[in-house]
Amino acid sequence: MAAPVELVVIIPHGELAPDTLDNLISEFVTRDGTDYGERETPLASRIGQVRRLLELGQVVILFSESTGLCNIVAKGQLEK
Repeated sequence: MAAPVELVVIIPHGELAPDTLDNLISEFVTRDGTDYGERETPLASRIGQVRRLLELGQVVILFSESTGLCNIVAKGQLEK
């Protein structure tokens, strides 16, 4: 029996309400396991960095239908 196919959708960041996008980015940059080097980077700076990467198209927002969760990933990872 074949395993169910997971549906993952790219969510265009410009289609999200500003507060929703802010909350999503904030949750992403404060997750356990995120590492920004030896110096602590202020939260506002980390949010701004991710927002710029979204605007440049270097990262995308993915939504997993099976888990109901969003993630932000580098666009290059989609090809793997």
